[in-house]
Amino acid sequence: MSEFDVVGVGLGPFNLGLAALLEPVTDVNAVFFEASPRFAWHPGLMLPGTTLQVPFLADLVTLADPTSRWSFLNYLHQRGRLYRFYFYERFHVPRAEFDAYARWVAESLPSCRFGARVSSVSPLGGPGGGWRVVVETADGAVHEHTARSVVFGVGTRPAVPAVVRELLGDDVFHTEDYLTYREKAVTAAAVTVVGSGQSAGEVVADLLEAGLPSGLTLDWFTRSRGFLPMEYSKLGLEHFTPEYTAYFHGLPPARRDEIRAGQDLLYKGLSAETSERIYDLLYEATVDRDDPPVAYAGGCELVGVSPSPVPGRRWRLTWRQRDQDRTFTRDTDVVVLGTGHEPSPLPVAPGVVAADALGRPEVALDYRLALASGAPSTLFAQNAELHTHGVGAPDLGLGAHRNAVIVNQLAGRQVYAVRDRTVYQSFGVPEEARPHDHA
Repeated sequence: MSEFDVVGVGLGPFNLGLAALLEPVTDVNAVFFEASPRFAWHPGLMLPGTTLQVPFLADLVTLADPTSRWSFLNYLHQRGRLYRFYFYERFHVPRAEFDAYARWVAESLPSCRFGARVSSVSPLGGPGGGWRVVVETADGAVHEHTARSVVFGVGTRPAVPAVVRELLGDDVFHTEDYLTYREKAVTAAAVTVVGSGQSAGEVVADLLEAGLPSGLTLDWFTRSRGFLPMEYSKLGLEHFTPEYTAYFHGLPPARRDEIRAGQDLLYKGLSAETSERIYDLLYEATVDRDDPPVAYAGGCELVGVSPSPVPGRRWRLTWRQRDQDRTFTRDTDVVVLGTGHEPSPLPVAPGVVAADALGRPEVALDYRLALASGAPSTLFAQNAELHTHGVGAPDLGLGAHRNAVIVNQLAGRQVYAVRDRTVYQSFGVPEEARPHDHA
C-alpha cells in the first residue's frame, strides 16, 4: 500500500493542469490515475478545422503561473513551432494542437498514470483521517493507496435523452462518438442531428460538406428556441472570472438555479464561425439549384422513436413543436445526439459527501466537497460544481485559477497568487472603489 499526500482521480484537462502546477511543489507527494490508456480530449470530435472556443492563454497553467514550463507557448518552443505560431496570428488554436499539447504534458509528468481506474474512495477512519483509494489497472490487478487529500476530476459523460437511451449503437449515437461512426453518417441517405450547441453545429457543417454532394437528406432540430450564438462579448466574458464565481456561490441555492437556467448562451450555443460556415454551405449549395433536402427548426423536442415504416429508412422520430404544442414525424437512418453532457458520478463511498435536495454534491467556494458528517473535508471537485459556482465551472479559462486555489490548500501555504480583482464590472451591490491587488 502506497501513501500519498494527494491522489487525483481522472486526468482530463483540469486534473492534468493540477498535476502540472503541483510538479514544482516538491513537498506535496501527488499521483493521478486515469482509466484510459492515454490522454485523449474529446477524440470523437477532433474534426479538421475545429478550434478551441477559448484563447490559448486558457491552457493548463498560464493564468495561474505564466512562467510555468508546462505552458502552451513553451510546448510550441520545445516543438520548434513558436515562430510558425507567431505567423499563424490566431488567438484560438486548433483543437488537435491543444490535444497534442496536453498529451505532451501528460506524458512528461511522472505523477500521471494511465490505464488505472479508481474504483472507490472511502474514509480511513481513525484520528488521522485520510482516504483509502482502490485502483484497478489494465492487467486486472487491484492496488490500495492512502491519501491525505483526493481531487476528483472525473469530468462529464454524454447526456442522452431517455427516449433513445436503449437504442444507442452505430446509427444512434452522441456527438462524442461522431468520428467513430462518421463514415456511416456521411454515406447514409438521411441523418438527423439533435441539439443546437457547438458540437451539434460542427457535425451539421461536416455533414453538409461531405454528404450534400451525394444527396444526403438532413434534419437538424433542437428543443431550444433556435440556433443561437454563444455569448462572446468582452463584458459577457467577465462571468468567467473568480469574482463572478464568488458572487454566484454566495447566493441562495434556489436563486443560483434560477440564474443558471437563463445563462445557457454564456457557455452553450454556436460560435459565430460555425454558424456562418453552415449558412455559407447552404447558400453555395443553392446556386442555380433547388434548395437541398435540409430542414432545421428550433422549439422541437424529441418525444418518440420507433422503427420506420418507410422502405429504406431505419427510424421514425416523433417531435413536439413546443410553442404550437403540435406533434409531427420524420423518418431517418442515423440519429446524432448533440444533447450535451452531465456530471459523471464520483467514485466515492455512499453517504460520504453531503448533497443538496436534488442529490448534487455540496461544494464550498474553495472547491472542497462538504462531508455528510460535517467534519472538515479534504476532498476536492473539478468541474462538478456548475450548480454552486456557476457557468465558469466547465470553462478552461477558470481551470488554472481553480487549481491554484486547490494547490495552495494542499500545500498549506500560498504557492500561487490568487487575484481577487480581475474584472471592471461589479456583481451585486457595487462596493466603494478599492485599489487593485498588486501583490
